[in-house]
Amino acid sequence: MPTIKFKRILVKLSGEALLGTQASGIDPQMIDKLARDLLELHAAGVEVACVVGGGNLLRGANLAGGGVDRVTADHMGMLATVMNALALQDGLLRQSAPAVVMSGLLMPQVCEAYTQRDARRRLANGEIVIFAAGTGSPYFTTDTGASLRAIEIQADLLIKATKVDGIYDKDPVKHADARRYTQLSYDEAIDKRLAVMDVAAMILCNDNALDLVVCDINRPGVILDLARGEAVGTRVSRNEVAK
Repeated sequence: MPTIKFKRILVKLSGEALLGTQASGIDPQMIDKLARDLLELHAAGVEVACVVGGGNLLRGANLAGGGVDRVTADHMGMLATVMNALALQDGLLRQSAPAVVMSGLLMPQVCEAYTQRDARRRLANGEIVIFAAGTGSPYFTTDTGASLRAIEIQADLLIKATKVDGIYDKDPVKHADARRYTQLSYDEAIDKRLAVMDVAAMILCNDNALDLVVCDINRPGVILDLARGEAVGTRVSRNEVAK
């Protein structure tokens, strides 16, 4: 069996990943599938952390664009991520996986408060840690929250699991001639205005030499393949050049 290359990995899931075949909300079957993927990674000996977005339930930026106070809208978006995190935790617990939700917003009756020290301790003790509520502050996306948490827990790799198999030079849905990159530097991704993560998230990763891989969450075994160091999706790093 191939050896595991990365000891600690943070997986960033979009809220849309929880939709499954539904138009909105949370698909229980998709929750079970994602839980199995994370559990497979955990069973291979990887310390697993996860950040889940909230776009399947609510987007704070959209509310703000409609006139809702931006801070209020962002707090509402954070609550949506907590709902998704609890659903994912439930999927893991039903499969007898040790899982805990740690929130950037204080809500002790629902989940635990995030601290860097506790998060590292729980990961080292074999728990799957799900980070919710982004950074706990408005004006930051869940992408930025994922980058920040990955750096704080000293993750070896950040995986952004999406519905596409990597980063393209243009939208592959609209353009048949779209070209997929296998490797990029953060500077190139920013300069080319590629839809990878928001700029703040990429700058954090770049400054802390944290590699990012963008992959298709629907590809069977994709997260475990990445943990083994296989060339899947698009890898973004501080020093690589576009290929």
